[in-house]
Order: sequence, then structure tokens, then C-alpha cells
Amino acid sequence: MRLARERERLCEIGRTMVESGLVLGTSGNISVREGDLVAVSPGGVALDRLTPGGCPVLDMSGRVIEGELKPSSEVPMHLAVYASTAAAAIVHTHSQYAVVVSSTTDELPPMHYNVLLLGGPVRVAPYATYGTAELAGHVRAALEGRHAALMANHGAVAVGADLEQALERARLLEWLCAVYVQAKAIGVPRVLTEQELTAVVERALQG
Repeated sequence: MRLARERERLCEIGRTMVESGLVLGTSGNISVREGDLVAVSPGGVALDRLTPGGCPVLDMSGRVIEGELKPSSEVPMHLAVYASTAAAAIVHTHSQYAVVVSSTTDELPPMHYNVLLLGGPVRVAPYATYGTAELAGHVRAALEGRHAALMANHGAVAVGADLEQALERARLLEWLCAVYVQAKAIGVPRVLTEQELTAVVERALQG
């Protein structure tokens, strides 16, 4: 079986995403790239019910090489991201706070310095119908210089060097969104300035 280990990891990460509340039902999708091949979760299957054999393997044109089921409808987005970044894994969620924030603002502001772990303030990709080339283009642009993006009225996407890193970034994004929503509920959030963020970067470089 091609990409056997990668397909097993898709199943493991899928279960973790459901257990963490990052997805409900059959929403969300994940993929991992190895060379010129991509293993992706199938469409219409809950992520905690994936099987390695059911996860399709595609080439970079989107042609199915192996797998029992039809690939996720969001394959155009995954392939667009792989074509334009160094990412080797993608996690797409429909988590609650990410959807709330993506439906109400154009950017998640830097309320906490941990946003720097995602590359900076998180952009919201404009809305487009799921599974379309238009949405893929919007997400690709929103990810420029970032490790995560929100998708207007839809959800979130995080990328990484492997599935574990992409998942941790998705978890961090959901936490940042939750902090923002809860802060807005009790007042006007204080946003960190560019100078304050630069100081954090300089402090980190000092060890």
C-alpha cells in the first residue's frame, strides 16, 4: 500500500481532531504530502472513522493513484497550498471559535504573542463555495507568510512540516480565537503593537 504510514497517521490525527472538538460529523479534512504524492482523508467520512485503505493517494494533479474512497471535496485547496508553500501536511477544521471569528472579522488581531507561532496576525480568506478553485486561491493568498488562516464563514486551515505540527497549529488557532471571542464579550480587547511583537521576537532570539 502506497504511503502506508502516512495513511495510518491520517487516521490517528483524524481521531484526535474529533476528540479535541475541532470537527463535528463529516466536516473537516486532512492531508499529508510525501514527494509528489498526497494522502488525503476521503469525503463524507467522519475523521474518527477513517481507515488507511479508505484514504486516497493522489498525485499533484489531483489524479487518484490508490484508495478505496473518493477524496475530500477540498482537494483543490490542499493541492494549491502544497504547490505554493513548503508545507508537508494540512489540517482543515470547522472548530467553533474559528467559525465565529471568521464570520465577524477580516483578521484575528495579535491579542497574545503566541500568534507569532502562526507567523503573525491571522488573515481571513474571503468566502467562496467549498471545494472550488476560487476558495483554494483565497486560502493560498491568506497563508502567504503564515502557518494558518481562517476561512470566512467556514473554518480554519493550518499547515506544518508534518501532521503533528499542523494539528498543534490548528489547536493554537482555535485557542487564540476563543480568547478573542471571550475578550470581546467583556470589553474591548487590547491588541499588541508591532513594537511589542518585535520585542517578543528579539527576546526569543536571545534564548
